[in-house]
Amino acid sequence: MQAQSASGTTPVLSLRGISKSFPGVRALNGVQLDLYPGQVTALIGENGAGKSTIVKILTGIYQPDEGTITVGGQDLRFPTAQAASDAGVTAIHQETVLFDELTVAENIFIGHAPRGRFGLIDTRRMEAEAARLLASIGADLSPKARLRDLGIASRHLVAIARALSVDARVVIMDEPTAALSHKEIHELYELVETLKAQGKAILFISHKFDEIFRIADRWTVFRDGQFIEDGTMAEVNEARLVQLMVGRSVDQIYPKRPSQIGKPVLTVAGYSHPTEFEDIGFTLHEGEILGFYGLVGAGRSEVMQALFGITKPSRGACRIAGQVQVIRTTAEAVEAGIVYVPEDRGRQGAVKGMPIFQNVTLPSLHRTSRAGFLRLSEEFALARDYTQRLDLRAASLDQDVGLLSGGNQQKVVIAKWLATRPRVIILDEPTKGIDIGSKAAVHDFMSELAAQGLAVIMVSSEIPEVLGMSDRVIVMREGRIAAEFAGDDMTPENLVRAAVGIEEAA
Repeated sequence: MQAQSASGTTPVLSLRGISKSFPGVRALNGVQLDLYPGQVTALIGENGAGKSTIVKILTGIYQPDEGTITVGGQDLRFPTAQAASDAGVTAIHQETVLFDELTVAENIFIGHAPRGRFGLIDTRRMEAEAARLLASIGADLSPKARLRDLGIASRHLVAIARALSVDARVVIMDEPTAALSHKEIHELYELVETLKAQGKAILFISHKFDEIFRIADRWTVFRDGQFIEDGTMAEVNEARLVQLMVGRSVDQIYPKRPSQIGKPVLTVAGYSHPTEFEDIGFTLHEGEILGFYGLVGAGRSEVMQALFGITKPSRGACRIAGQVQVIRTTAEAVEAGIVYVPEDRGRQGAVKGMPIFQNVTLPSLHRTSRAGFLRLSEEFALARDYTQRLDLRAASLDQDVGLLSGGNQQKVVIAKWLATRPRVIILDEPTKGIDIGSKAAVHDFMSELAAQGLAVIMVSSEIPEVLGMSDRVIVMREGRIAAEFAGDDMTPENLVRAAVGIEEAA
């Protein structure tokens, strides 16, 4: 018998008792999920909770070992992706494969284009249908435009139109805002409201709680491959959801420990770049976590990349432990005791195709070699030390780092640089795109490092993270330092005012 919502609405799609195992891993264990017409259900859980597996089962990529899938009152199985599509289930992924050389209409209907006489594609009808679909989601795009000429936001709309071209009853949105700007995210919210008005049942997966509370009507929490609880957004708060997700309270997400602020480690004065930043100056102390906040384009990452030798400032100087240092290369930065964990860990941090232990020891080979020969046992010991302290979750240290979740890749990159025993560690968006549980582990270790006397710079766009973890906060705007806050002055209102350039009222 199918469940009903409090309003008496019957779900469009229900899962009951869904289990799925892989060699050595039970990914799902008897989970359940209900999706209702005209409502958004947020699927919430840490990395490894089973969210991706359930999406693949719903789209016919995986088949469950046990359990039932009910769509429109009928028990169905999706042996193929086409079977899921035929049942009206479609997904809009974070990274949808589109084809630059094809038109918008061709991308929307690839694989199921309308055909006329002799089985030939009916281009006129295809473009008319594409125009109708684009209009239904408020996309002002020409069906004849080449995809290569469109920006990221427009490509995303094409991907959405493509998903809806199969007359979907259920729309799965898997981290849909990951690559979008604030304006584009707002437009996506408007699109979701349009889909709800059309009676679509929407499954929304996101790590961002502000999005979940902004857009969802209902929630379901998975943890470690099991169904935990579900309900309506009107009857829950963030603290409760976090507790259900990770089995601990929200105040443990930002576990800032008291630390003894010591002597200056890094002093930056007059740092400037011809196009990115101007006259940057600050002092960082032992045991301090110094937060850098600002809007996209404020120049925060660019300053950090210059301090790490990725780019060169046009003028300015820095002192490390009292000594003037001219940093021209990343090797010189590491030698001076500065390391940088980049925001884009996939391209700039982890070396995919290499095992975890080699990623961790890569900058520290002088510590794991003798007479020019690597000592495997010492590499493993060094990697094990730092990955255990960061609570890395992996099958073994031999595992390819590219097979890890985003949160665990971030831990490997942090472990890699900590193994060099730096004086200063720069963390650029250290928890971007990772789940609550992994955030808590990274924050806890960050606090532990500061307590041990390491100086930490944390660049973050998340105000709760900045306020929860920083001893002081520097706000940047348009390549300059706009303000610095400490103590009771560290408030969300002050940070935002400084970031957008709003003066205090007289």
